[in-house]
Amino acid sequence: MIIKSFEILKINLKEKNFFLFYGENEGHKKEIIEEKFKKFYTDNIYTYDETEILQNQENFFNTILSKSFFEKEKLILISRVSDKINTLMEEVLEKKMKDLVVVLNAGALEKKSKLRSLFEKNKETICVPFYEDNNQILSGIVNKFFRESKIKISQQLINSIVQRSRGDRQNLKNELEKIKNFAKNRIKINPDDILKLTNLAENYSVSELIDSCLAKNKKKTINILNENNYSLDDCILIIRTFLIKSKRLLKLIQEVKNNKNIEDVISSFKPPIFWKDKEVVKQQIRNWSFSNTENLLYKINETELLIKKNSNSSINILFNFILEQASKSSN
Repeated sequence: MIIKSFEILKINLKEKNFFLFYGENEGHKKEIIEEKFKKFYTDNIYTYDETEILQNQENFFNTILSKSFFEKEKLILISRVSDKINTLMEEVLEKKMKDLVVVLNAGALEKKSKLRSLFEKNKETICVPFYEDNNQILSGIVNKFFRESKIKISQQLINSIVQRSRGDRQNLKNELEKIKNFAKNRIKINPDDILKLTNLAENYSVSELIDSCLAKNKKKTINILNENNYSLDDCILIIRTFLIKSKRLLKLIQEVKNNKNIEDVISSFKPPIFWKDKEVVKQQIRNWSFSNTENLLYKINETELLIKKNSNSSINILFNFILEQASKSSN
């Protein structure tokens, strides 16, 4: 059975006891697990990684089947799950065990995922997708935090905190906790305090930088470059990532050229493109022609050589190259 994330708090654990949480919003999943589950199973919580269970299934079954006088209910938390655990979960569900709550935590799962299908179609199980938080939700979290902390703050600063969180609820809450500790005995904080305290900008990944550049999102590309302090080693990593993603883009463009639907090409591409990346990949395909992408590959190789030969100015060389690609007109 599929439900939305905000509905999970209403579920009676006496009636439903098998849950699949999937999606990239780890902060929201952690929040739900803490509030809904861990509060009520403080003494009998068992945590596993999928690999650990698959390597020793006998031990896992002994844990969930055994009962003692002092153990009335158990909470089983399994992280990093995938379709590899599907057969085992089918066996567990067939046993119809009581006094046991199982929460599976997965990353992104495709629609054709066997595990996702198992939990969606079974009326006795709960399947909950956790999508990335939008700015409105994150802004609400920040507003509530400052309201309850009785700290005065401008809307501009709230927007800044939300923007720097990059959709990660857990990182946002960690930074708000820093602000709370800093603001004890204060009734107002200023922008400089926020910039000094928060390090959310460090969460921009190399992959996101390259994706933004290839999508020709100049504003976001500049923002990521400005928010990070890159070293020479980072420059090599970035340019190599640029090469890998550009080669993938060339293959995608070629397949689309062969009179194929862009949606079908992305869905069937190997290695798989995660659902959260599909929109930005579509934008990249629309922005680049086959010939321009071929030229880009040559330029990447030339830029890598320049970086290696001119280590003292490697960051400037890289930045100029990235901004040049992000600024070029489409196709």
